[in-house]
Amino acid sequence: VYENIASPLRVQGVARDEIETRVRNSAKLLKLEPYLNRTPLQLSGGQQQRTAIARALVKGADLVLLDEPLANLDYKLREELRTELPRIFEESGAIFVYATTEPSEALLLGGRTICMGEGRVLQAGATPQVYRRPDTVEVAEVFSDPPLNIVGIEKKNGSIFYSGGERASVAGLYEGLSDGAYKVGFRAHQLEVAAPSNGRHGFVTTVSVTEITGSESFVHLKREGYNWVAVLSGIHEFLPGQELEAVLDPNDLFIFEQSGRLVAAPAAR
Repeated sequence: VYENIASPLRVQGVARDEIETRVRNSAKLLKLEPYLNRTPLQLSGGQQQRTAIARALVKGADLVLLDEPLANLDYKLREELRTELPRIFEESGAIFVYATTEPSEALLLGGRTICMGEGRVLQAGATPQVYRRPDTVEVAEVFSDPPLNIVGIEKKNGSIFYSGGERASVAGLYEGLSDGAYKVGFRAHQLEVAAPSNGRHGFVTTVSVTEITGSESFVHLKREGYNWVAVLSGIHEFLPGQELEAVLDPNDLFIFEQSGRLVAAPAAR
């Protein structure tokens, strides 16, 4: 491991004493000091990834590029390293460009996010801001996991008409809309399985499948040509084909023009 980290410095012709200092400092930052005399094959997946990061940092680069560094790790190792990365980034002093397909990683690392789709930059800004106020429906879809839920609506004659036939009162974020057709997006945690109450809008849905992770249940629902996902706390054993009533708070929606441009978003909280 020591030689693995030191190899870029040896190629550069750095003095032996300087190599020793820089390797030890990188190993300390990455918590690799106990493993410096091991071979890479004697390391766990997470330790191997930390070694690779140490090798990048030891060069003293001002800019470090990481392309999905956690993608090939098992769940436990991935979660372990995820929690360490913010500390590593902060203490190293370098600028990190970190490519990931997982919104949760971007939110964990914070900083600034460039959201991309099909090779195009869709939006750039502070990570929480991009998550809370996506400029377009495409950004909201990229920055949502589980996938963003979508439904069409029309505001007309003082009412909201959902595609599928439900009619609801104009409330919450709908109040500021002009009459016309819109796309409404909502994330999985914004969809609840419950009876309508307190001005929330209700829908009859059919269960496709329920994924139980232990602490959460991901309930896949069908409704009038749309596929939705609700994430519920705890274990819920719904059966395929079972009808469930789902509700939305009209204050917890992303509203987009038909072109996809954001019109309204939930207040930050």
